Amino acid sequence: MLLWILLGLALLLAVLSLRGDGARALYVEAQLARRLPDSALPPATVMVPVKGADEGLARNLAALAAQDYPDFELLVAVESTEDIPHGALPPGARLIVAGPAPMGAAAKIHNLRASIAAARAESQILAFADSDGEPGPGWLRALAAPLAENGVGASTGYRWHVPARGGVWPMIRSAWNAVIAGGFGPGNNAFVWGGAMAIRRETFASARVEDYWHKAVSDDFRLAEAVHRAGLTIAYAPGALVPARDHVTAGEFFEWIARQMKITRAYRPRLWWLGLVPHCLYCGAMVAAIAMHQWLALIAQLALGMLKGARRAAMARRCLAPRDDAWFARHGWVYTWTTPLVTWIWLYAFLASAVSRRIVWRGRVYVLRHPGPPSR
Repeated sequence: MLLWILLGLALLLAVLSLRGDGARALYVEAQLARRLPDSALPPATVMVPVKGADEGLARNLAALAAQDYPDFELLVAVESTEDIPHGALPPGARLIVAGPAPMGAAAKIHNLRASIAAARAESQILAFADSDGEPGPGWLRALAAPLAENGVGASTGYRWHVPARGGVWPMIRSAWNAVIAGGFGPGNNAFVWGGAMAIRRETFASARVEDYWHKAVSDDFRLAEAVHRAGLTIAYAPGALVPARDHVTAGEFFEWIARQMKITRAYRPRLWWLGLVPHCLYCGAMVAAIAMHQWLALIAQLALGMLKGARRAAMARRCLAPRDDAWFARHGWVYTWTTPLVTWIWLYAFLASAVSRRIVWRGRVYVLRHPGPPSR
């Protein structure tokens, strides 16, 4: 009886996970069709921290410098000039040399603080990017648009891995990461992603984001926490979905997914638990179906998950069209047919994050602890 209850709950969860896809698809279409006039777009500063020669770095920075936006500046922040290869800085971008991070401070947040201090006075929007993504020309415009709405404190895009040369582990990483990407949609979103997030300068100050960054490792989870504690919402900007074209080995992939979930566990424990418990139930139901020889129940569970994966890919393809249409036409099957494997890799990521708080990030070792609310 307990096994049947487990199977029933897993199938119910799978059906419920599909329920919001229609509203999410409508939201994506509406946002992609939205284009504010140039007069409604405030001056902006785009900040990107750089630590060494990421794959495609010069191309990614050039894409940030070529945004279709009427008035913006691009700041590239480094710890030292050795962190950016010769020729990678695009024309017109300013190089901000932050110097070594103080003891106990995250290097990325230290570089971002230096960028914010150097941002020109007239910029009303602060936008943040990562060096390993190649945003489209409408990236900044998409991030700025939701900030004009009442009650919106920050906007966010996300990444979608589109490895140019394919490969087993880069494609598995893309399918694994797509699960997170598929959770963004209309309404108040749970968090922002540091590679595509924007906030009004006045909101950044009034929400005390820099105070939330004190002793923190995660810039994006803490910014989201500050915005939500200020009573504001986080809007998803589908036009700010960022293609990441770099590659990864098996070892790098498993280290990366464990790090993502360790950061989530430390900074958003409720979100981590809300993912862990249903996922364990889902995997347990797969095992139960096999043990009980309930092949139809297993097929139904897998089919629903594969349908979910196909829908995620369809929305991402819409966001990244037309640049990456050919890539999706060739590789889009991955998001459907690797679903059973990716399900168990997700379980590994949860379990790995449950037993350790230590991460290595850009050559530095951090032991993750939530800093708590900033002092007044």
